[in-house]
Amino acid sequence: MNLTIKKSITLESLVEQCRKQDGRAQRMLYERLSPKMLGVCRRYIGDTLEAEGVLVNGFLKVFNKINQFSGSGNFEGWVRRIMVNESLLYLRKNKSMYLEVDIDEAHTEPDYGRAAYLFEERELIEMIDKLPMGYRTVFNLYAIEGFSHKEISEQLGINENTSKSQLSRARALLKNEVLRREQLVEQNMAGNEKSKRRN
Repeated sequence: MNLTIKKSITLESLVEQCRKQDGRAQRMLYERLSPKMLGVCRRYIGDTLEAEGVLVNGFLKVFNKINQFSGSGNFEGWVRRIMVNESLLYLRKNKSMYLEVDIDEAHTEPDYGRAAYLFEERELIEMIDKLPMGYRTVFNLYAIEGFSHKEISEQLGINENTSKSQLSRARALLKNEVLRREQLVEQNMAGNEKSKRRN
């Protein structure tokens, strides 16, 4: 009896097949990357169905422009950049993004680093998702995608001080939410401790 083990197809080989417009490879690439890339789109777009539409448009661009990928960098990072750009394009087209105009420069940025140790990734994403659209967009671009304030100002058509202010306010809101949840956790722990003593 012959047993053949099918080797998992590498991302590189899928990319090469997609360059040849191989439909099967395109479907496999979509299936492999779409869950993560949907997460990228959802960070910018609050509605899941709308984010899925942006995801599909993003992948159409990936397949149409795949020959522009040089092969020297990280392919997933290249796709991610397309998804971010597609999400920003959606926000601009639908004018659903509200960015406050604020010329005050943000000098202080609250420390929210402790949150990573206290909450699961899902809870942190949930907190970011609840930020107002403008705050969330700037926070994602700066803290997650690594854009500079200059790049953000160019992408969103705002000045750099507005970007800094939006980021500062997003961080302040996140910090307040983290503190609120910490207090709830501490209250629950204190309540559990009291009930243990009674028993």
